[in-house]
Amino acid sequence: RRLVLSPRRLSGPLPAGLSQWFPALEELDVSGTGLAELGAELLALPRLRTLLAKNNRLGGPGSLPKGLGQAPLGRSLRVLNLSGNRFAEVPPALLGLRGLQSLSLGGNRLHSIPPDIQELRSLEFLYLGGNFITSIPPELANLPSLSYLVLCDNKIQSIPPQLAQLHSLRSLSLHNNLLTYLPREILNLVHLEELSLRGNPLVVRFVRDLTYNPPSLQELAGRTIKTRNVPYAPSDLPENLVRYLSLASNCPNPKCGGVYFDSCVRQIKFVDFCGKYRLPLMHYLCSPECSSPCSSASQSSTSQSESDSEDEASVAARRMQKVLLG
Repeated sequence: RRLVLSPRRLSGPLPAGLSQWFPALEELDVSGTGLAELGAELLALPRLRTLLAKNNRLGGPGSLPKGLGQAPLGRSLRVLNLSGNRFAEVPPALLGLRGLQSLSLGGNRLHSIPPDIQELRSLEFLYLGGNFITSIPPELANLPSLSYLVLCDNKIQSIPPQLAQLHSLRSLSLHNNLLTYLPREILNLVHLEELSLRGNPLVVRFVRDLTYNPPSLQELAGRTIKTRNVPYAPSDLPENLVRYLSLASNCPNPKCGGVYFDSCVRQIKFVDFCGKYRLPLMHYLCSPECSSPCSSASQSSTSQSESDSEDEASVAARRMQKVLLG
């Protein structure tokens, strides 16, 4: 049920007749064999659950057989490790492996994560470290079972707040990227136990972007309707305005009670994690005049607002077992 091909140079794809010799094969390890393509023989292994093909020459046209997702293998495969190859993009063929639980593509040449990654609904472990990825698509948050996400050693500059929807996430590795702040929504990752952040600019410097564009007349009207609870029905307004009003975001200042739509103030709030590190989290205020606990980045460490901001993160601080900054 398990076959390991010793590291050597294979002249072509997988040996012909492999499925006849090992009809019940469940685990195949061809790591370090120099393979440049896996070939159609792979599709003839209907019971294969684990495929390890690390440190090869895969990545060119035809590296993976056509029809991979439609073959019986598309339903049986649970673990796929293609780290240390030459893939410049996540192969579209992989997105058809709906039963896949673990996918490793570390140490390749990836520059992006396709939004269609959300099709891998069974994925629990995703390793994309050691690439050239610059951004994370919000669609990654649509993986309901994802528990371990490794994005270290890339060029990622920001984290989409949608990642807070990964309610099963236990470990998030983001070390050695270009992060200068984290979204405050990261505190909503209720099962997160380990957060790795070392080697990011946020450890040594912080962003304080106080730019603010005045709200439009439409936004001012929308804020008035929402804050004063002016009653309205879908039949009273055009459909686009009804949709617009549904996009109101509440100001995080508990003493404000205001809302905003497009115009807001970006500020950094520092919070304690594990009683030792102060991390910068991005917040959005409804106006510059809004004196909020969220604006404590510019206030003294003994201010009441900063104490309040620390209290907001106290639950998350106790929950996380490791915050790795250095």
